[in-house]
Amino acid sequence: MVRKPAKSGIKSGVKVASTRKPNMREAILAAAEELFSTYGFNAVSVRDIAQAAGANPGSVTYHFKTKDGLLLEIYRRHCGPMNRRRSELLAAARRVRDLQDRLEAIVRAYVLPAFTSGSDLAGGGTRFTRLRAIMSAEGNEVVRKIIAQTFDDTSHAFIDAIHESLPHIPRTDLVWRGHFLLGALYYTLVTPERVSRLSRGSADGTDAGHAIEELVRATVAALQAAPLDQGAPAPRKMAGANPGRALT
Repeated sequence: MVRKPAKSGIKSGVKVASTRKPNMREAILAAAEELFSTYGFNAVSVRDIAQAAGANPGSVTYHFKTKDGLLLEIYRRHCGPMNRRRSELLAAARRVRDLQDRLEAIVRAYVLPAFTSGSDLAGGGTRFTRLRAIMSAEGNEVVRKIIAQTFDDTSHAFIDAIHESLPHIPRTDLVWRGHFLLGALYYTLVTPERVSRLSRGSADGTDAGHAIEELVRATVAALQAAPLDQGAPAPRKMAGANPGRALT
């Protein structure tokens, strides 16, 4: 188990749920992934990673040159297998004849690998998805380039497949709706307790199977919504409504 040092200003005693690796390179990767997924990229130093892995800072630079190189390797080791798994599921989904069933299968092919156990690199795991969400939120230019390099080809393939199932919806609209799916996926994996809390315990936010089906159903409905340029009727105003208020 490894710890985030107290000197960084982050509460000490937070442990990394991992087994010490016999290989120092793997120990450094495991420690960095846990720290990045918990505290973000900018807040974690090479020294923090080395201490968490039971190594010295020179070992980190020896294996990965820089912190950027370490993050790139974390993405590579997860995303290669995850993208291949998504591509396999997408190929099977495209063979489904019924368009409605095909659309659901395409969305499920995208969502399912993200919920695979964190110990299974083929799926990416919830820890890595949490890391991706935090990396995206930080807005680091290095991180943006890594994300684009890693995911854009696969994302284009899914958008094209969805467009084949919904040819009457402009591709640009589908890009927006796929963007919303990614945000929902991140949030579902990062804060499952919110579902449990707001449902007053009637739903379990940590139930991956149920979360997948809810995400698929909601996403399919959103994808099938009429395009904006079809002139959807304006929403009716409610008496006494305050236009400046919104759900938070």
